[in-house]
Amino acid sequence: MTSEPLVVFTRTAGFRHDSIPEGIDALRALGAERGLTVVATEDPDTLAAALPGAAAAVFLSTTGAVLTPPARDALRAHQEAGGGFLGVHSASGTEYEWPWYGELVGARFDGHPALQPGVVQVEDHDHPATAHLPARWTFTDEWYHFTASPRGRVRVLASADESTYTGGRMGTDHPLVWCHENTGGRSFYTSLGHTAEAYGDKAFRAHLRGALDWVTERPEKDR
Repeated sequence: MTSEPLVVFTRTAGFRHDSIPEGIDALRALGAERGLTVVATEDPDTLAAALPGAAAAVFLSTTGAVLTPPARDALRAHQEAGGGFLGVHSASGTEYEWPWYGELVGARFDGHPALQPGVVQVEDHDHPATAHLPARWTFTDEWYHFTASPRGRVRVLASADESTYTGGRMGTDHPLVWCHENTGGRSFYTSLGHTAEAYGDKAFRAHLRGALDWVTERPEKDR
């Protein structure tokens, strides 16, 4: 257990997802399981003040240019000091004008087809966010496209099987979930989480729980 806060940032400067309240509730519950105090905010000044010493920053369906220069500095300092970052859904459609944020998230959102069921192909079960999932997981989401595949720069955990839905345009290499440590601390991104119902889904909640476990874990030398 730890007293470090989990900072959940939900500011939007573009499309706003109706599922944000359900996402906050899910993260509060998951944080409580770990003994984390959850600070949920849409204020970049509050984000900047809360990040020093935080267990992780969660960008939950943020969109557009949502950070002030001090908030950018605080997020980068948090990550470079070994802090954790979890980006959920449209976190990849955030801060397009800040190159470092693109490195942090791993890839940039580039549209999506209609909301519909499809199949998530789990490529790596050796991670707490995917260990519980079947090799082929049927889920309903927006099946985000990205400007480029991050494969080769990140550890891809799961990808989309575009043959199971309509409107895919990344082809056979369509990552959906990945993680890396390229910016100092641990960074995890899942493109899933569009619907409010997702946050009540046991498999998806376990997916988020595993992601939080991973980004908030600290090496023994840092404890």
